[in-house]
Amino acid sequence: MSETQGLDSLKDLAQDAGVVSDEAVVEEEVILAEPKIDELGRSYATGKRKTAVARVWIKPGSGKITVNKKDYTEYFGRPVLQMVLRQPLEAAERLDQFDVVCTVKGSGPSGQAGAVRHGISRALTYYEPGLRSVLKKGGFLTRDSRAVERKKYGKAKARRSFQFSKR
Repeated sequence: MSETQGLDSLKDLAQDAGVVSDEAVVEEEVILAEPKIDELGRSYATGKRKTAVARVWIKPGSGKITVNKKDYTEYFGRPVLQMVLRQPLEAAERLDQFDVVCTVKGSGPSGQAGAVRHGISRALTYYEPGLRSVLKKGGFLTRDSRAVERKKYGKAKARRSFQFSKR
């Protein structure tokens, strides 16, 4: 091709440069991660929030959620905490498809509910890797790293100073 001629398309430029055309390039398939399922048909994940740690197992079932050998409505009395637990399952539209069994230690009710939610989200992505984008978009896979700030010496609390006395 001479310098006086124009280019009709970018393919002409690629052919002149010796680059293989788009038709010849074999597209790679996007391979999803393999599901991580144990011999009992369950997926396991650990969820964390504040100082709470939740160990979560999910398996196909009727939608029963058990926390520390109790039904989740019994363990978490506040409706807000029950809603927090159901959020990842509702976002993935799998509320009545999986049984969830978890043990949780540390922190208080709010931290434990957040830990169980994080664990359920991670276990769902291990069981069905295709759900990762839905759960990631909802913010369920991100560990909430906020924790109580430690108390410093010379202070009444973490940041609160002792009361000032003029006399």
